[in-house]
Amino acid sequence: MSYLLANGVSWLKSVSLHSLSLVFLVAGLVLTLRKKSTPLGRSDLRVAAFIRFGPLFFALPLAVFGMQHFALQNVVVQAVPPWMPAHLFWVWLVGAALIAASISLITGRLAHLAALLLGIMLFLFVLMIYVPNAARHPGDRFAFTLLSRDLALSGGALALAGTLAADTNARTARMLRLVGRYFFGVPMIFFAIEHFLYPAYVPGVPLARLMPGWIPGHIVWAWLTGAVLLIGGLSILFSKRGSLAAVIIGMSYLVLVLVIYMPMELIHPSVEISGELDYVADTLAFSGAALLVAGSLMVPTSVATKVSNLPAQATAAPSSG
Repeated sequence: MSYLLANGVSWLKSVSLHSLSLVFLVAGLVLTLRKKSTPLGRSDLRVAAFIRFGPLFFALPLAVFGMQHFALQNVVVQAVPPWMPAHLFWVWLVGAALIAASISLITGRLAHLAALLLGIMLFLFVLMIYVPNAARHPGDRFAFTLLSRDLALSGGALALAGTLAADTNARTARMLRLVGRYFFGVPMIFFAIEHFLYPAYVPGVPLARLMPGWIPGHIVWAWLTGAVLLIGGLSILFSKRGSLAAVIIGMSYLVLVLVIYMPMELIHPSVEISGELDYVADTLAFSGAALLVAGSLMVPTSVATKVSNLPAQATAAPSSG
């Protein structure tokens, strides 16, 4: 009886998370496609049209992660630092914050504030959870991968906050875009090195899962992804056509979602932490973060950016960085 009950609860969680994720996706697509960007040159218009999906690709995983905080609270609570009181309270608070941030970024309502607070929250996770964990386990490469993951996502959020603040506080906006650029660019180089050293693992965010046997060309996927991340990360850091490099990184992560992680999820759907849906969300979030960084690099200091159009509102040709 207990076995049937446990399976029933697991099935209900899976159906609920998948259904709600689909609702967020459909609503986000509708709202994103309704946005309009300023006419640019032909090539720039294509770039801006793709960048406009950055907030959606970044926000949808936030909703998934937030729902996991409630559906899988007994697992998520283990990540709360032991010195903090009321562990479940923090799990619920962060879950609610992630869902609220997702809704804000998708709708554009208070998006600047949501992006800023989200970037700060993710950076606090780096300082409070992942840096101490990496210090305790200096030989564990996955500890540094998790640290780099949240640092890069924090960079994407801060880059968006800087983009949306371009017409209200130019100095702060420039600082946020610069911090976001480095927070995102450095992890890309670390991820690239990991892909070259450990090509048997899944590409994108190099976590502790081997490539499925049914996917051909494991080394090719790893080395191609590593090359894109290495060249793109260096381009972002050194302002060598950084916006184009970030767009290519975003497109590459999206290809990984569609070609590798979605099939993995369809073959073996799982909403558990580090399950298939988690990998889909993680990789899609990086596609979104890359596009948010690309959008921030396309904002000239003299051009106002309206919140209603998010980073797709770039009004000039991409700069060299």
